[in-house]
Amino acid sequence: MSQKLLFILNPHSGKGQIKFHLVDIVDIMVKAGFEVTIYTTQAQADATRKVVEDGALYDRIVCSGGDGTLDEVMTGLMQAELDIPIGYIPAGSTNDFANSLGIPKEMVKSAELAVGEKLFPCDIGDFNADTFVYVAAFGLFTEVSYKTSQQLKNIFGHVAYIMEGVKQLHDIPSYHMQVEYDGKIFQDEFVFGMITNSISVGGFKGMTGSDVKLDDGVFEVTLIKTPKNPIELNEILACLTNMIDDTDLIYSFKTSCVHILSKEEVSWTLDGEFGGIHEDVTVRNLKQRVKIFC
Repeated sequence: MSQKLLFILNPHSGKGQIKFHLVDIVDIMVKAGFEVTIYTTQAQADATRKVVEDGALYDRIVCSGGDGTLDEVMTGLMQAELDIPIGYIPAGSTNDFANSLGIPKEMVKSAELAVGEKLFPCDIGDFNADTFVYVAAFGLFTEVSYKTSQQLKNIFGHVAYIMEGVKQLHDIPSYHMQVEYDGKIFQDEFVFGMITNSISVGGFKGMTGSDVKLDDGVFEVTLIKTPKNPIELNEILACLTNMIDDTDLIYSFKTSCVHILSKEEVSWTLDGEFGGIHEDVTVRNLKQRVKIFC
C-alpha cells in the first residue's frame, strides 16, 4: 500500500521556479512509492492551516518555498502536536536553513532527498508559544525581509536584504533591554539581536559564530550594541563580515533558553516573516523536535 505524501508549495517563491520542475518532482515522489496530494498556498499562514487540518492524514509532508513556508509547516506540526517527518525543496531567495542542512538548491536533487530515508533530528525554537525554525530577530535589518517586495527578493536574492538595510542606516532605532540566560543578567542598548540555529543568516555565512550544530539543543545568540559613532559602526560591520575576530560591541553566547525584557514594544521577525510586537520575550530551544530528510 502506498504511503501518503502531502506536497505543500508556495507558487510565488524564488521567481516561481517550481512550475518549471513540478512534473519532474511529482514523478520522483510517485516512483518512490508515494500517493501524492499537491496543495498550493493561497495566503500567509495557509501552510500552517493546511497542516493543522489535514496533516494527520499523511505519512510524510514535503514543502517547497522559502524559509517562511517551511516555518509555516513546522508551526502547523507544533500546533497539531504531530510527529511527521518533513522534506524540504528550497525555492526562496536565500534559503539559509536549507544551506545549513546541506540540502541542494537544485530542486530535483532536493526532491530526491525529500523522498529518501536519511532523517536529521533538528532543533527548532519556541518563541512566546510561537514556533520558528532557525532565526528570531529584532532591530536593524530585521524589518528588511518582510518589507522588501517579493519581486525585489526574486531579482536580487540576498543582495536585496543588504540594499534595503543600507537605506535604514541613517535612522537606526535603539532598544534598552535586559537579557537573562543561564543565571546571568545584563542590560544594554541594542540596535540588533538574533537568536539562531543556522550556519548562515540572510545568505551570509559566519554571522552566527563557529561550531554551529543544528541538533545540540542550544541557540547561538548575537546582540549588537548601539554604535555611538561611525568608527564603532565600522567595527561592528567588520566583525560581522569576519574582517576582525572580536569586538566589545557584540555580545555572543550559546544557550537553550533566553529571556529578553524591553522598556518598549519591539518588532520581531521569525524566519524572515513578521513575528509580532513584544516587550517580554522568552525563547526556548526544542531539542531535536522535528525530523527533516536531508
